Amino acid sequence: MRALIAFDKFKDALTARAACETAAIALRARHPDWSLDLCPLTDGGDGFCETLAHSHGERIEQIKVHGPRHEPQIDAPVGFVSSWALTPAARQQIAPHSPAEIAVLGLASASGLALLPQDQRDPWHTSTFGTGELLEYCVHEKADVILLGIGGSATNDLGCGALAALGCKFIDAAGAIISVPTPSTWARIQRVDATRAIKLPPIFIACDVSNPLLGPTGATASFGPQKGLKPGDLPQLEAQVARMAALLGEACGRSFSRADLPGAGAAGGIAFGLMVAMGAKLVPGFDLVSDWLDLPARIAAADLIITGEGRFDATSLGGKGPGSLVRAAQRLGKPAHVFAGTVDLPEQEKLALAGVKFQAITPTGMPLTAALPRTAELLAKAINHAV
Repeated sequence: MRALIAFDKFKDALTARAACETAAIALRARHPDWSLDLCPLTDGGDGFCETLAHSHGERIEQIKVHGPRHEPQIDAPVGFVSSWALTPAARQQIAPHSPAEIAVLGLASASGLALLPQDQRDPWHTSTFGTGELLEYCVHEKADVILLGIGGSATNDLGCGALAALGCKFIDAAGAIISVPTPSTWARIQRVDATRAIKLPPIFIACDVSNPLLGPTGATASFGPQKGLKPGDLPQLEAQVARMAALLGEACGRSFSRADLPGAGAAGGIAFGLMVAMGAKLVPGFDLVSDWLDLPARIAAADLIITGEGRFDATSLGGKGPGSLVRAAQRLGKPAHVFAGTVDLPEQEKLALAGVKFQAITPTGMPLTAALPRTAELLAKAINHAV
């Protein structure tokens, strides 16, 4: 029996790699004759760099950067991968003209929500400055291509913090430069000067979010509340986002219409900011990860698929890793198990996924605060019971 073990993270409990290793230990004890293929997944958020760089055994550097509230000395990783190490499908998406050195980094490692305690989460005061420092490091290291994952952000700053770190100037009415342009300072900013900004190599943003920048499905309305935005502040921040987007477009000579593009609102609008100022291109996140990890071939070679994440629900089936994996397994007639902290799917959707078994690992009645520190134990116990 050959089993593909491909978990995404259990948020605040297990990384994707730790979840895969926990499952493997449980399976080896129960089925010592099985062949196991461990394949940690990523959705572009926490662990994006480590998952993709480690998959090809390439180097990862830890860089000191500023955190989401401009805390100094946050350690954030940047991975470097040769395009020759990639599958042809992945190489075709981001580095068709080989050879190329690809820098891989994740916004979440420098500007992520998980870096802040609950009482410090406030998109008026958070910044992508540290992500800009990571991008600057990629230039310093002479990367040919940059791949940026943008899941898990704590920010709603249009990437202005990152652009400031890259040399864009945000200037008030008196001509003073606002060095860290968080949304709380935007009302003072009168113009943006991008003429001396550091030029980036081709930059690709791995993104599965289709939200535009503005409106009821835009960055602020859709994601602001989970980043600490108070409901009464939404109209004011939305107005400031629209104003700053217009200033960025004017400074960079790019059309404001990019705000309407699917994905422009991803990660608090950093997708829009980097498209306008740096010519970034969006690529479908899970499709790229799937090609990078050679998932189609690994699924085809497996007799059994074991996957999961912290919460498996309808959004998991809308393009996220574990959901895409079970759909692929179903198409090929491969049996699959999904293990998650909680499973929240209507029965008809479960029945539609013939051959897929779902297991919530959290015992009924156990509060989240009690379950989180026991996630590895609960996952191993569930696998021992079900597989």
